[in-house]
Amino acid sequence: MCGIVGYVGTREAEAILVDGLKRLEYRGYDSAGVAIEGPHGIEVVCRMGKVASLEETLSALDVEGTCGIGHTRWATHGKPSEANAHPPPSCGNEIALVHNGIVENFAELRDELEACGHVFRSQTDSEVIAHLVEDAYLQLAERAAERDALSDAQGHRRPHDEAARRAEGEPSILLQAVHAATSRLVGSFGLAVVCESEPGLIVATRKDSPLVVGMASDGAHMASDVIAMIDHTRDVCIMEDGVFAELSKDGIMFFEPAGDGLRTASPRHTHIDWDADLTEKGGYPDFMLKEIHEQPRVIRDTLAGRLVGDELTIDELSLTREELNLIDRVYIIACGTSYHAGLIAKNLIETWAQIPTEVEVASEFRYRNPIITPTTLVVAVSQSGETADTIAAIRDARIKGARVFGITNVVGSTVARESVGVIYTKANKEIAVASTKSFLGQVVSLTLLSMLLAQSKGKLTTGQIRLLFSELADTAEQVEAILADASSVEEAALACRDAKSALFVGRGMGAAVANEGALKLKEISYLHAEAYPAGEMKHGPIALIEDGFPVIAIATNSPTYEKVLSNLQECKARGALVVAVASEGDAEIRRHADHVIYVPAVRDAFSAITASVPLQLLARSIAILRGCDVDQPRNLAKSVTVE
Repeated sequence: MCGIVGYVGTREAEAILVDGLKRLEYRGYDSAGVAIEGPHGIEVVCRMGKVASLEETLSALDVEGTCGIGHTRWATHGKPSEANAHPPPSCGNEIALVHNGIVENFAELRDELEACGHVFRSQTDSEVIAHLVEDAYLQLAERAAERDALSDAQGHRRPHDEAARRAEGEPSILLQAVHAATSRLVGSFGLAVVCESEPGLIVATRKDSPLVVGMASDGAHMASDVIAMIDHTRDVCIMEDGVFAELSKDGIMFFEPAGDGLRTASPRHTHIDWDADLTEKGGYPDFMLKEIHEQPRVIRDTLAGRLVGDELTIDELSLTREELNLIDRVYIIACGTSYHAGLIAKNLIETWAQIPTEVEVASEFRYRNPIITPTTLVVAVSQSGETADTIAAIRDARIKGARVFGITNVVGSTVARESVGVIYTKANKEIAVASTKSFLGQVVSLTLLSMLLAQSKGKLTTGQIRLLFSELADTAEQVEAILADASSVEEAALACRDAKSALFVGRGMGAAVANEGALKLKEISYLHAEAYPAGEMKHGPIALIEDGFPVIAIATNSPTYEKVLSNLQECKARGALVVAVASEGDAEIRRHADHVIYVPAVRDAFSAITASVPLQLLARSIAILRGCDVDQPRNLAKSVTVE
């Protein structure tokens, strides 16, 4: 959701913060702001709309300073406005912070703070944190002053002498204040805080919201996503919940709670090896099209090294073949696009491994009482690895004794860390909000997992595994063939551009693909769309159909192909505009569809991979014809890190 950046060092902070915020625009936001320590204190500048508006204002103001924090806000508490934009200052403007997350107990905290004389200037939950930090800081500073006076009288060194403090690993007063304030918060937070009384210092911490810090030659950097600081350093620390970081131009110190106080900590560091140019469009008109065209590479990278001899090998899952054989129930928990990947996997796991499988929306899974035993496998699917509902669900599943596997695109993410094993989708950074290459990477990863379970159960022979893996690998070339000629997609998009609504239908694997196709269309074109199993048409959806109403059908070769044709005849008889995604060589489909988009003929088990690609292209083409921003659709965020 919201994006956070921070910098303290030897360079002017303004340009670094603005560049970092631009790198985070893909996450979705409605306002942007910075707080920079200048010669006259902390200067806060916020603007509605794009980062470009903030940049223009900053250029006119010529804000100077080498320490600052920045934020792109996606409204939760309080409508989108400059008053509600971040960073929210404290009463005396001496403390400013940026916050990603939700403070669930903000109302009672606000009432308490207002009763003590604090004046609030916004409707946000985040502002309560600024006032809590301010309260704690004033109390701690007063105690420190009393100790200083006593130390001076006794001829001792002042406890908060800066150089000595850092040498001895003592936390700053600001860090202690942030620790005290966050101990009162219920909810999630990624925080970066600056204080006028402690210039050249940024304090950062997190709970259930991602933060990354790293040291470069020009100073210390921090962000909610490594993409914002990749040009400055590749050696980063992905912060853990409850850890505090103190950033200065001289280095980064880490602390963790210990009893009633804090002690130094030594977090794990990670080297980022993906190319910085992955964040550029590379000649494509938008990130979405670029990422659609990267899907063949994602398939190949996700499969690389997975078949050794005649057996699948996924060492990261850390369970033996014997332990996998004991699995008797599978839950796939996910949200949005990842949920649709789970629907595809359900078909594969039950067909190949013959294990009962349920696909659950993560936000619902955690609020009911699913049947979980030590032989239950929970598979958490999340592109970012930071989806709040999915994380909460896997924590509940672990408490109940389930084995938890993660499928994610982000190394070191919370889902990866909290799973006993993880399959990385190898999609690299995805910028467009609407997931394409990450979705296909998830489908391929879940297909591998389905085959592995079937292999462990003895339901597939080594020969069958080898054949299936070979055909799965061939889908990379087949996707390339689809992308080589999108003319039929463009023709179908022109026919659908002025529609008010659309219906996606399919059966079996096609029904799962239809869900993803409908989601893509409504996400980026703002055209209402919904998906139904084709056999359900007469149970309600057929009432929507009138002359010119678009029906997009997944009609590839499958055991239910003839049934799908019958459903399309029902639609055509009522005037529907039928667009069919069909297998190459199928001449019959042209009798039932106005537009046909052909894809290579593949085994039904792999049809979701090939059929999904033209639906991605179709959604993008319709959105562009309707004048929509396909990379940053309105109201949406790339990673939903709050519930």
